[in-house]
Amino acid sequence: MLDEALRAGVYRSTVGAERQACAALNVKRLLSRDKGDADTWYPTDLARKQVAKANPSPDQNDQAAKPGVTIRRIDSIDSDGRLRIVDRATVEVIKASIRERGLQTPITVQGTIDDARVKLGAGKHRLEAMRELGETWIECFHRDVDDLDRELWEIDENLCRAELTPADRALFVARRKEIYLLKHPETGAGGDRKSKRQAVGLIEAPTTFAVATAVATGRDRRTVERDASRGEKIVDMALHLIRGTRLDSGAFLDRLKHVAEDKQVLYAEAALADEKRKAAEVKENRRRQQEVRHAVRLAHMAHVASSGAATAGKVGHKFPIIYADPPWKFSTRSEVTGGDRSASNHYPTMTTHEICALWEQIGSPAKQDAVLFLWATNPMLPDGLQVMSAWGFTYVHHWIWDKEIAGNGYWGRDRHELLLIGRRGNPAAPLPGSQPHTVHREAKGRHSAKPAFFAETIERLYPDMPRLEMFCRDPRPGWTAWGFEAAAESEVA
Repeated sequence: MLDEALRAGVYRSTVGAERQACAALNVKRLLSRDKGDADTWYPTDLARKQVAKANPSPDQNDQAAKPGVTIRRIDSIDSDGRLRIVDRATVEVIKASIRERGLQTPITVQGTIDDARVKLGAGKHRLEAMRELGETWIECFHRDVDDLDRELWEIDENLCRAELTPADRALFVARRKEIYLLKHPETGAGGDRKSKRQAVGLIEAPTTFAVATAVATGRDRRTVERDASRGEKIVDMALHLIRGTRLDSGAFLDRLKHVAEDKQVLYAEAALADEKRKAAEVKENRRRQQEVRHAVRLAHMAHVASSGAATAGKVGHKFPIIYADPPWKFSTRSEVTGGDRSASNHYPTMTTHEICALWEQIGSPAKQDAVLFLWATNPMLPDGLQVMSAWGFTYVHHWIWDKEIAGNGYWGRDRHELLLIGRRGNPAAPLPGSQPHTVHREAKGRHSAKPAFFAETIERLYPDMPRLEMFCRDPRPGWTAWGFEAAAESEVA
């Protein structure tokens, strides 16, 4: 019964046994009886405090550190009729923060701790986050004030934030001015949103209001006057139409406020329709350009592939050190729109199966005891290990190239590539103390080109051994080069 009273704010006893139990709770000062109805009971402040103490969700140490903070059941707080729409992204950010650190700032409600139900004053996003996290109770400040003061809390809390749009600010500041003049009639005549044109007082006494609002919200006085002017001269429906759209800008609002009030909604609707038409035209032009680029790209890829195939020959020797950067064939979301930066534009690409089969086709160029250094990107890691196994090597380690700037990716924005290291037989590992750090940071250069650091490191670790670079683009002194861009097998002394 006590839990039901705390949850609903009131409990009605229907039979004698329930009335006796409620009377016992009344003796303990946990329930109070309605003076006009002997079967209506209300939870007391003592009951709320005892439940709060027994409830493990709020941190009691935090309670002690927050004077004036009490807890209240979330379902006893009314939060409808807010000026600002709940932003889903903001709620998700607050939820993540609450999971990690708990609720740092209590909400503010209109009412006393003894009221069965209260109205939310400030903290809609925090309240929504706690509700979605499955919490039953929330920390709050109780303020026994009128509806105008409660609305001022919401307005001022939002005006202090940077993410409001110009339309939001116009709505909030204009409404704050109405409330201010109602609470301080000595500064000008009253008025409401329905009679803004006739309420001359809203425009006659801007200084006092602007200064007070600037102090309360931390904004510049001229900014407050500008936002108030927009909100007063533009009808609410027009402001709500453009909130969050491409037209939600100060420049458009300044044009709109000079349009006759009875024409503002039509003006906003026409402007939105024109924006939609322009966006459709841009999208169609982009689609056509992508189709043209795609056709050019296909022709270029065919030329690169045919040129490369004619220059890739067999390897006539066996090598203990092999350094390979395979031309992986990547999948894209769309063949038309996804290939602007495709590797196929620069050199002939190969499927994983083709790279695996290539080893024997060029003569299996590894000695019985050999080390393979094989480049692979994040999404191609399983393919890299598959190629390593098909070539007769076993994975032992890898190095990382940090490109400094993040690129694209489906699951994450990639900014590094992997240099997989494999061995076959019993090759010599680097001498102790000569091993490099596993991460090298260097900005990327032209398409697919790898930093010289890695080839130089291999040279340092294996200075006197024959070395083969497969899929070579720029032959290095002291290496045997094989690849589509290096022509056939060639030695650079």
